[in-house]
Amino acid sequence: MRPYQIGDPDVDRLIDELVAAAGGGTNADLVGEMIVTTLKLLRDDADRGDVKLANAALKEMRYPFRIFSRFKDVHKVSIFGSARTQPDSPNYKMAADFARIMTEDRNWMVITGAGPGIMEAGNEGAGRERSFGVNIRLPFEADANQHVLPDRLINFKYFFTRKLIFVKESHAFALFPGGFGTMDEAFEALTLIQTGKTPMAPIVLLESEGTGYWETWEAFVRDDLLGNGMVTIEDLGLFTHAHDVVKAADAICDFYLNYQSERYVDGMLVLRMLRGPDDAALEMLNDEFSDIVVSGGIARVQASPAELAEDDSPDLARISFEFNRRHFGRLRQLINKLNTL
Repeated sequence: MRPYQIGDPDVDRLIDELVAAAGGGTNADLVGEMIVTTLKLLRDDADRGDVKLANAALKEMRYPFRIFSRFKDVHKVSIFGSARTQPDSPNYKMAADFARIMTEDRNWMVITGAGPGIMEAGNEGAGRERSFGVNIRLPFEADANQHVLPDRLINFKYFFTRKLIFVKESHAFALFPGGFGTMDEAFEALTLIQTGKTPMAPIVLLESEGTGYWETWEAFVRDDLLGNGMVTIEDLGLFTHAHDVVKAADAICDFYLNYQSERYVDGMLVLRMLRGPDDAALEMLNDEFSDIVVSGGIARVQASPAELAEDDSPDLARISFEFNRRHFGRLRQLINKLNTL
């Protein structure tokens, strides 16, 4: 592959020297490419507004990367819902109870938008030591709620960088009734998972009995989206609807009961888990899920050289196959099967 460089030998050498002088490290090549990109913006005489956007976006990603890196081994659930939900609402109490169960009973951490309403309920239930706040600066919203520690609070100018961090750092998504923002977050999570742009993760839709919010939404999805062939019946398995916080917590934690993570290695999808399938279970998987295998079959494998080099869960059991990268609802069903082993 052609090196990503400026093309001027003197400038490219200076970039290499600058990265080395700054400490080098395992990511020196990627940092060098980022410098090349910024210098190309300079060479292109890009519009100042465009450069300001790129500059701010990079800054807004670097800081949360550093904050979350301290807790990379702890599972986190993002809680979404209306900023307008009042503390006396049953959904507010439900959000606080759900966060409390996830942190105190299941040892997870919680991420919210740091605002009032459902977001505040989530941080309140989780407590300051188990909370993160991913705040968006808006002229009509209050400051971040009081249940987030200053060193766990991240302020964003742009929604797109904020949403990237939400998705990147979350192992599950819990959505309570809300407005346009909640709808955006629900469909964003579903779209990213349905298209494979983010690893598979559980999505739970929660509401107190009698609210009727997600029932109406689910009826629309079934009648209009599924009914008109715009999604598949398997896609409906990408989310769970719950009225009970314990069942919601179970739905999330059961997703990781055996299955742990995924990765593509040389075009093959590798699923990592605590307990691999025996011969009989492997045969069952090959029979039941042959429709999503492009060629060959599902096989047990060892950690690849790339995974070993990066210390990427080398001790976990693995299966690998050439996934068609299209039917992610079926992939979720395969993961569900792995969790029964």
